[in-house]
Amino acid sequence: MRKGERTREAIVDQALDLATVKGLEALSIGALASETGMSKSGLFAHFGSKEALQLAVLEAASARFAAQVIKPSHVERRGLRRLIALVEHWMDWANSETLSGGCPFVAAQVEWDDREGPVRDYLVWAQQSWLGVLAAAAEKAVAQGDFRDDLNPRAFAHDVYAIALGYHNAQRLLRDPEAEAFARDAFRRLLKDAREGAPRAVASVAAVPAH
Repeated sequence: MRKGERTREAIVDQALDLATVKGLEALSIGALASETGMSKSGLFAHFGSKEALQLAVLEAASARFAAQVIKPSHVERRGLRRLIALVEHWMDWANSETLSGGCPFVAAQVEWDDREGPVRDYLVWAQQSWLGVLAAAAEKAVAQGDFRDDLNPRAFAHDVYAIALGYHNAQRLLRDPEAEAFARDAFRRLLKDAREGAPRAVASVAAVPAH
């Protein structure tokens, strides 16, 4: 990796952490210059515009999410076990020490849900892709007999996502010490409902660690 690429990567990493706390909209060339001690002209040479900087941050967040959540889950067998691993790593992601303000996608979607443009388009793509991963894992669990035949994988993914959003809000905003326990219990109940009537039971609902 060339020096310029390393510098850009370091800037984006710092910008990502800043965005989780202050939001994407607050992330500008000027604000980042103050945080990094670099000149505005130097930062402009790397990104060119505020929007390009915001997109670079989201792309970095996606890459980090794939590395920390999706890739480690692939060691598990496709279906129920991989689905449980995905949710486990997702909860770890929300608590990552490298993300001061929690999940950058949760923070950004509040800012951009009623706006238009490339940043919103990227957020929609990222979230739909993640929901697709969860739905695909649920669909495989149905095919393997781990979930009941009439389960709607897309609806299941929606419910898992709702649990995660509630967990993020309870943990970050409300600072509820029971937030994680509540989220894990809700996921267990969701798994139990999905497994009722399934032809076989390979992984127990108890496979979701209580921590």
